[in-house]
Amino acid sequence: MAGNIRATQARQRANFVIFLGPAILLLFLFYVAPVIVNIFIAFTDMGSDLKWTEISTENFERMARKDRILTHTVIPVTFFFVLGTLAVFNVTFGLILALVTTSVQARSGAFFRAIWLLPRMSPSVVYALLWAWVITPTDYGLLNQVANGLFGLPLTDLMGNNPVFLIILVNGFIGASLGMIILTSAIRSIPEHLFHAARVDGAGGWSIVRHITLPAIRWPLSFITVYQTLSLLVSFEYIWLVTDGGPFYDTTVYALYVYKRAFFDGQYGYGAAMALVLVIVGIVVALMLWRFLDMQRLMQEPRIEVN
Repeated sequence: MAGNIRATQARQRANFVIFLGPAILLLFLFYVAPVIVNIFIAFTDMGSDLKWTEISTENFERMARKDRILTHTVIPVTFFFVLGTLAVFNVTFGLILALVTTSVQARSGAFFRAIWLLPRMSPSVVYALLWAWVITPTDYGLLNQVANGLFGLPLTDLMGNNPVFLIILVNGFIGASLGMIILTSAIRSIPEHLFHAARVDGAGGWSIVRHITLPAIRWPLSFITVYQTLSLLVSFEYIWLVTDGGPFYDTTVYALYVYKRAFFDGQYGYGAAMALVLVIVGIVVALMLWRFLDMQRLMQEPRIEVN
């Protein structure tokens, strides 16, 4: 009996090593180890030569007191970028797209969703080049061709006059597609008899959305909100390609500022410190949204109560 137990335990340990060992090793190498290294570098004055002379909190003091670009420009731009993109496009517009494409014929909705997904499936550079053509402040720019040629409006320089609005548009049209797909799947999973019963009772379209659709997709909607918030905090790819953070620092978000300070200026220690702060901010924001959206209750299994 004891021999069988030992053999079973040995087999369980072997299975653990075989099946979970590689995943744990990769997790440590590509997630845990970089975090440990980043924490160490954040407290040093390491530069592009990979040398450091002291361990101190100078980088964090510099962030709080000396870096006026960070505190006066980058952080406000990041706040408005994340809030504007999230509220207008990634959640709200994604929800609207999901509601519209599920309320029409299935083929028409699928075709529209496929068209809307094209920017996400295209290379980032191609997407950025198209936006560069759209916002060109001359007669050759698509925006000015439409505004001036069709409506007689004067030429406009979207990058120079409304840079934050521009980066919200650029990222929003990409971000809304993810919400559209997830929320479309959530809406389609709602039992059809609920909609039929509501229509029989005389409910209109808005009443059905308000009392049936939105409550049923609260969990996916909350997930999109949390995920897209954290994603926007660390994303800068399209901003870098379209505006390069300019003019000046008017479209430089926090993640792009970290990247430029670390890899363009060679300030690895300072960049690591800012990245560490971003990780902490992301954790705090995630916990706040988890509590505010009551995600724990939404993840519980539904209960059927019989009186």
